[in-house]
Amino acid sequence: MAEYDGTIDPQEHLSRFENTALLHRYTDGIKCRVFVTTFARTAQQWFNQLPPAVIGSFREFCSLFLHQFASSRKHRKTELSLFSIRQKEGESLKHYLLRFNTATLEVPSATQEVKAIAFTQGLMERFLQVAN
Repeated sequence: MAEYDGTIDPQEHLSRFENTALLHRYTDGIKCRVFVTTFARTAQQWFNQLPPAVIGSFREFCSLFLHQFASSRKHRKTELSLFSIRQKEGESLKHYLLRFNTATLEVPSATQEVKAIAFTQGLMERFLQVAN
C-alpha cells in the first residue's frame, strides 16, 4: 500500500487502507497499529507528536487523521468544471474526447445533456464547422 505523506486526499488513503484491513480481517486494535505504518514524512511527524493514549479506537484515529489533513482533501468537481475543458491547439479529436471522458468520471452527477453541451463548447472552431 502506498505511503501517506499529507499531500493527497486523506479520505482516499483511508478508504484504500480500510479495504486492505477488510481483506486481512484486521481487528480494531490491529488497524490502529498497521494504519500508522502507512504514514510518511508530515503524517509520521503528526502522529509522533500526538499525546499518549489520545487514540481510543480506530474510529477516533480516523477522525483525528481526517481532521488533521482536511486541507489536502480533493474537492469534488461540479458540472461547471466540465465547461472549462477545452480542446488544445494541435490536439486530436480522439485525445480531446479521451481527456473529456476522463474528466466526466469525476462528476457522476452530470447528465448526458450537460456532458454533450460542455463537450461541444470545448471543441475547437474547425471541428464545429465540420459537424455543420
